[in-house]
Amino acid sequence: MVSRGRLQDVIDLKFLRENPDIVRASQETRGEDPQLVDQLISADESRREAIKAADDLRAEHKAFGKKIGQAAPEERPALLEGSNELKAKVKAAEETQAAAEQAVQELQLKLNNVVEGAPAGGEDDFVVLEHVGEPTKFDFEPKDHLELGESLGLIDMKRGTKVGGARFYYLTGDGAFLQLGMMVLAAQKARAAGFQLMIPPVLVRPEIMQGTGFLGEHADEVYYLERDELYLVGTSEVALAGYHKDEIIDLSDGPMKYTGWSSCFRREAGSYGKDTRGILRVHQFDKLEMFVYCKPEEAAAQHQALLNMEREMLAAVEVPYRIIDVAGGDLGSSAARKFDTEAWVPTQGTYRELTSTSNCTTFQGRRLNTRYRDENGKPQTAATLNGTLATTRWLVAILENNQQADGSVIVPEALRPFLGKDVLEPVK
Repeated sequence: MVSRGRLQDVIDLKFLRENPDIVRASQETRGEDPQLVDQLISADESRREAIKAADDLRAEHKAFGKKIGQAAPEERPALLEGSNELKAKVKAAEETQAAAEQAVQELQLKLNNVVEGAPAGGEDDFVVLEHVGEPTKFDFEPKDHLELGESLGLIDMKRGTKVGGARFYYLTGDGAFLQLGMMVLAAQKARAAGFQLMIPPVLVRPEIMQGTGFLGEHADEVYYLERDELYLVGTSEVALAGYHKDEIIDLSDGPMKYTGWSSCFRREAGSYGKDTRGILRVHQFDKLEMFVYCKPEEAAAQHQALLNMEREMLAAVEVPYRIIDVAGGDLGSSAARKFDTEAWVPTQGTYRELTSTSNCTTFQGRRLNTRYRDENGKPQTAATLNGTLATTRWLVAILENNQQADGSVIVPEALRPFLGKDVLEPVK
């Protein structure tokens, strides 16, 4: 399902015309077709020619109408016949213009955001920027998060599967409090940093999902309620991006910052057989997502600020992690650059993603028509950024890295006030 009505320009066509080599290089960095750039430039030229032709004919028809009004009665029949011929030409020109605009829009939807500084390549071509902490080592055989979660009475996968099917689960007892504590801690940190906490809708209209860039190559990841023409969000980024759709926002005092707490839903299409054990890759989870609207020239600095927020939160839950610069082919359609943090998972002997923070530049703002006024009062497209501050998946790293030989798990100090205990003990 595509959005009703015409989308705003997905990419700035003026920028495309003036900087085609930059956009071609972006396509190559993403591993996508650079010829799409030339196809779009050609379609845009045809569109502008069609608009001019239709405008000229409308002006001619309007002038002809004035001539009829001033003509003598005996001259009018012939003039009216000529007017009808012009009217038919105007209609045909308008149809040509509509087709040309449709061709441009279809090509625009295929062109993803222009990459800014990301390395070239695919999923495995990321660049490691930083390691924080050393991989946890044990003098005993560590248990994985599901074995720990079941023995501690925190996770119930069997009944989750019975009720919801594969990749569903219950967080029970202290498991529920562990997640709630983590989410509240993240919300408190976000508020202290100037973010407004939001509990947004988890069902959104097609034009909102389309506008944020989630109905492209990965549309099969999204749950769609056909009867209601609504989508379940995979991140509250979607609802927060749509919050100021078709608005001119006030950025005169600096960026507008929100953080959304919601349940999120993903079909995990194409991941058959991957991470089927435990809660690493599931269909429903909770997440606290930061979202920023700012002027385009502020976006790079805001991106680093979001990454620093993630650093602070990861330090609070006491897990070793690394930060990677995600390669262009793994960015997703809306991101110009993305940094992931990946926590060490001892039983897998590798790092797994915990957070992402993306600079979407003006890609989403252009699609959703979210603007601000510059110093001259002229409307300009706002930039948007997002970043995860806590999510259910974090429990995997918290449990595995803080486990003890007797099967207990030490609660990170920052989370102890929410659980009322320092150690999680196996249940009898």
